[in-house]
Amino acid sequence: MDNFKAWSRHMATAMVLAWGAALALPLAAAEIVVGQVAPLSGVLASTGAQMVLGGKIYFDWVNAQGGIHGATVRQEVLDDAYQVADTVKLTRALLARPEVVALYGFAGTANITQLLADGVLEQGGAALVAPYTGGESLRSPFNPWIFHVRAGYADEAEHMVQQLTTLGMARVAVMYQDDGFGKAGLAGVQAALAKRNLSLVVAAGYERNTDQVDEAVKAIQGADVQAVIMIAVNKPAAAFIRRYREWGGGAQLYNISVADPAEIVKIAGLKNAHGLGISQVVPYPYRPQLPAVREYHALLKQYAPGAEVSYTSFEQFLGAKVLVEALRRAGPAPSRAKVVKALESLQNYDLGGIALGYSPTNRVGSRFVEVTVIGSNGRLMK
Repeated sequence: MDNFKAWSRHMATAMVLAWGAALALPLAAAEIVVGQVAPLSGVLASTGAQMVLGGKIYFDWVNAQGGIHGATVRQEVLDDAYQVADTVKLTRALLARPEVVALYGFAGTANITQLLADGVLEQGGAALVAPYTGGESLRSPFNPWIFHVRAGYADEAEHMVQQLTTLGMARVAVMYQDDGFGKAGLAGVQAALAKRNLSLVVAAGYERNTDQVDEAVKAIQGADVQAVIMIAVNKPAAAFIRRYREWGGGAQLYNISVADPAEIVKIAGLKNAHGLGISQVVPYPYRPQLPAVREYHALLKQYAPGAEVSYTSFEQFLGAKVLVEALRRAGPAPSRAKVVKALESLQNYDLGGIALGYSPTNRVGSRFVEVTVIGSNGRLMK
């Protein structure tokens, strides 16, 4: 009997110690919440829908495989209609909730610049992964909160200017959105031209959140230029292309990577959009040559049957892969700080034939740029 009592006491003590040790360990979350603010209405609505889709198909696949350390990923999406004040308000609301461990895939240079200016990201302490913007002000000076998957607008401008000057075009105009996004692209073009001892012939702006571009068309139409680089989103870019061509404009047209070619063709008409050059910041997603592109095609077919392949959804798919790997590395109880540290550990990380890397002093994951052209069938060609 005494031996039994001693054994019972020993077992009880062991259970208490084990219970205490279990309490000391971080508890795995049942759900990991990722907050996304995207333009699901307004002038960038079609782009916003593609942004959300690219992340959704990957998060859905991860959850179907059992999640991350047993926790499912929930992509919580809020619509800011591309309005700066709404981006700030909605982001504050997300970060007020402790279960939101990271932010993902926002849009707009001016929108995200305002988050930095107001200290929203710093106060929240959460990483923002794969924002859909190339604004240099979000890259330099260094800030620790934004992890870029795409190259910057300065990289895109350099690539476009290199191409058109190689083709003998020296008289260049810029049509730009009159805000942080447009001015960032404009500055990039000016710097790329200055590097070649050239200057811009004319720069014509249009007001943000409109497609009223007639004044810009008139200014550029009368300037006798050989190439026009547009720093514009879908609707105003398409409106400019249509009017410029209908009014007899014959210059080679380019647009920065945020343009959706399908939307441009739909609004401007194929006759006018044919030949438009669009810079791209991720590899060509229409031919499944790279492992990442094959994976994207398979998951698009599985989780969004009928959805079209697009650069935007592919870019955000890659961003989701980055974020999921960071969440895995952050462990079974991810915190905002752990996710930031995990992202910094992704150095020369392979997404499937596409390398990307961060460090404690670098937040620009890739500098990849190439130019595509809208072909005679309305599809993009390399």
